[in-house]
Amino acid sequence: MSSTKLHPIRIIVTGGTFDKDYDELSGTLTFRGTHLPEILRASRITVPVQLEILRLIDSLEMQDTHRQEIVAACKRAPESTIVVTHGTDTMTDTACFLGSAAAQDPELRAKAVVLTGAMLPYTVLHSDAAFNLGFALAAAQLVDPGIHLCMNGRVFAWDNARKNTSLGIFEEIAPEAPEANDAPKDAQT
Repeated sequence: MSSTKLHPIRIIVTGGTFDKDYDELSGTLTFRGTHLPEILRASRITVPVQLEILRLIDSLEMQDTHRQEIVAACKRAPESTIVVTHGTDTMTDTACFLGSAAAQDPELRAKAVVLTGAMLPYTVLHSDAAFNLGFALAAAQLVDPGIHLCMNGRVFAWDNARKNTSLGIFEEIAPEAPEANDAPKDAQT
């Protein structure tokens, strides 16, 4: 088996539940900093990683101006493999924003950009943060260039994912079932 050259990965941090901490005095989830250096150390990642902290906000506060900053960060990154940590509530909105930008920009379209997040903060027992990050780092090295989401052990195209808030997972957007009136004429009685 031949060895392959490790391509560096840029991780762009935007906040979200992934990096929140429980403030026991106020009883709220807040940001104190990113947990990415700790997660990378504990995971013993051997791929070269460049960490860029763009901001630490809840994704419900994410606006298109913030999304444009993510596009700009992806474009200026010298790495062609990028993981973006993001809050799960609006991750699909940001993926769509990036997907639309990539459709217009060959430089962005040539990069593999993977968004990931967590349903529970990294500091909470049984959090999915470390798993989702590890999965996203692996997927980013294997997917074709373009915009992708990695959650719950799955890779999604940027335009084919949604957060199922009832189950607490991400899933493909199910094709709409045809209505009874849409059945072929010869199938109707």
